[in-house]
Amino acid sequence: MSERRISQEDDCASLLSKLGSDSPRPRMKYGGMFCSVEGAFENKTLNFESLSLQTQRQQAAQTQSNSLVGGGGLTAVFPSGHSRENYRKREGDRLIIKGGKVVNDDQSFYADVYVEDGTIKQIGENLIIPAGVRTVDAYGQLVIPGGIDANTNLHAPQKGLNPVDDFYQGTRAALAGGTTMIIDHVLAEPGTSLLSAFEQWRDTADQRACCDFSLHVDVTRWHDGLYEELEALIKDRGVNSFLFFMAYKDRYQSSDSQLYEAFGVLRDLGAIAQIHAENGDIIDEEQKRLLGLGITGPEGHVLSHPEEVETEAVYRAITIAKQANCPLYVTKVMSKSAADVIAKARKKGMVVYGEPITASLATDGSHYWSKDWATAAAFVMSPPINPDPSTPQYLTSLLACGDLQVTSSAQASFSTAQKAVGKDDFTLIPEGSNGIEERMSVVWDRTVCSGKMDENEFVAVTSTNAAKLFNIYPRKGRIAVGSDADIVVWNPKESTTVSAKTHNLMLEVNILEGFEFRGVASVVISGGRVVLEDGKLNVTEGSGRFVPRKAFSDAVYRRIRARSKMAENRGVPRGNYDGPVHDVISVTKSVPPTPTTRGPPCPKTLTGPRNLHQSGFTLAGTQIDDHIPRRSAQRIVAPPGGRSNITSLS
Repeated sequence: MSERRISQEDDCASLLSKLGSDSPRPRMKYGGMFCSVEGAFENKTLNFESLSLQTQRQQAAQTQSNSLVGGGGLTAVFPSGHSRENYRKREGDRLIIKGGKVVNDDQSFYADVYVEDGTIKQIGENLIIPAGVRTVDAYGQLVIPGGIDANTNLHAPQKGLNPVDDFYQGTRAALAGGTTMIIDHVLAEPGTSLLSAFEQWRDTADQRACCDFSLHVDVTRWHDGLYEELEALIKDRGVNSFLFFMAYKDRYQSSDSQLYEAFGVLRDLGAIAQIHAENGDIIDEEQKRLLGLGITGPEGHVLSHPEEVETEAVYRAITIAKQANCPLYVTKVMSKSAADVIAKARKKGMVVYGEPITASLATDGSHYWSKDWATAAAFVMSPPINPDPSTPQYLTSLLACGDLQVTSSAQASFSTAQKAVGKDDFTLIPEGSNGIEERMSVVWDRTVCSGKMDENEFVAVTSTNAAKLFNIYPRKGRIAVGSDADIVVWNPKESTTVSAKTHNLMLEVNILEGFEFRGVASVVISGGRVVLEDGKLNVTEGSGRFVPRKAFSDAVYRRIRARSKMAENRGVPRGNYDGPVHDVISVTKSVPPTPTTRGPPCPKTLTGPRNLHQSGFTLAGTQIDDHIPRRSAQRIVAPPGGRSNITSLS
């Protein structure tokens, strides 16, 4: 029997005191982002009969002759095409996590978790396990699925510069903070093959990554010939999400018509469209204007990216996605008004998801006006961190109520020397900042500790929702038999203070320097191996595996299919019209525009003496002698026919 050491407060807040035939039904949360999906909670409830001692003894006998089979009640059912044979077997430690409170997105309960060969094998109490199993003490702590960071840029160059924190340093920092899987962006420069860029990214990550990873592909120039590459990436390479840019004019920016066409293609292929939402045309003009005024520092970046350009682009992207009936994922939601647009669209039933990042949830953009150039430059990213100090609290509130669904870091770290490339021109500063290590603690501190979220919702926004959206659930994002052993023992009572001197990145400036956050990962298990314990990291370069993602994620495309049926265009059955039809004579006339000022000279060229019988008056507003310079005045002394009262002609 596992002994639980919890305070009275924890005992009152616990939803399940113990497991067994006489224990109450575990809490089932029918709410959140996927509450309306039929069958969303199938195969997730506890099978109490299987937890009885008699049943476990029978299973133990079978275990001695074969490998250990799950004795707990939680069983992961993999979606179609996600059989375990698709992934190479991982030899991991034999572990049992004892005494912790298992927390998933929809339920919490006390149980032990047994792990073998990188997979969760048993969940329950009084587990019958082989001798020599390593024990991880989780008394008084939470046992949660490893975090999933769905937006990183660990290999994407900017201005010809590579990030200082690559797949090794970045994933190492991720594990230190409780993130056990990342989804990195493949940035294919315009004119290059998406397939070749993907293979290059994958090869690098295979050699360097310390945790499991998957890949988005960024489309920087849309054209008809991309269909074959997109189809190959989706069907053969395990990619189901593609990012498009509405910013970076003349480099990566896509037009509205290109987005509409691309979204239609992705819908047919079963992928998710991601969008970097900013109005690139306005940004380009504002950058020129500010540089013309002599503003060259990092403050010029936020001034040239006002909140309105993000809000307008988010609205436009949602409109295009709605017309194309394509699911839309808005990356890096940085402002209150942009988040409001997403929230209102979701209330109208649109299939759109929003992703705030570590920086937008933790701090504000007042640092762009710092006297220290290196500090100000460290905050440069697009969209920029909003200067409004109330923005982080507002975004966490929308995250807590389900209007925003996924938290990521948008990790892209460049050293101070690399940022200094733009010391005289803010448009040349490489964009990006840190957040991959601090993400989980930031979300816990700003949402759970403030009472906006509970522990289940925390798991949802840091892990499970991303797993469902990108179709890797329940292999990832859940503590269940058959799921990957990516597990975090989370200590809600411990705190951490952020410092560039102690973080696990190469970056010299941490934008969260000095912040104290409650909630820390005390033990991290990645692929069945303990990689963090007692504050010590023990990672292996290249140990991370690529996780392919199938198209047509059920959590997303079930709604898309329903909307397609409802939105089918049908004509109205009518009889033929047999009434009169007016004759229309098509006459094409060329009517010259009416000039607002004196127009150009008449094209007719005068030769010889002027014909006084020819009129110079035209309805076009010009005169035949407009090309002749006029005298200011002419006094008539003795006009023909005698004197008159006319004294001058103008």
